[in-house]
This record gives sequence, structure tokens and C-alpha cells, in this order.
Amino acid sequence: MSSDNLVKMANQIGHYFDSEPDHAKAVQGVRQHLQSFWTPGMRRQLTERVQADGGLELDALVREAVHPVI
Repeated sequence: MSSDNLVKMANQIGHYFDSEPDHAKAVQGVRQHLQSFWTPGMRRQLTERVQADGGLELDALVREAVHPVI
């Protein structure tokens, strides 16, 4: 899967959790979703993309959820 698609999917997950009023729970929700439903290869590819460009295209919740490691 292309890293552009992974960024798009990750941002969709982040937008879903935008409605959570507790910021820490929102970040944890994104993190848990990625760990539960994404393959290790998908998570690794997203991590490599973040390391390459700082995750500039990612929703703020997603950036926070994937740092330091997903």
C-alpha cells in the first residue's frame, strides 16, 4: 500500500476521534486503533514516512499517537 494511502487512512481515524472531548483518550484511541487493526508492515511504513518528513501531512492527533513509536 502506498504511504499516501496510509496517511489518508490514518487521518480518517484521527478525524473520527476529534469528537472525543478528552484529548488523552483521543490520542489513545488513535494509537489503539492502529495497533489493533493495522498490520505491522502498515505501521512500519507510516513510521518511516513520519521519520522522513516529520508527519507534516498527518492530523495532530495522529502525529501525537504515532510518536515516539507505533
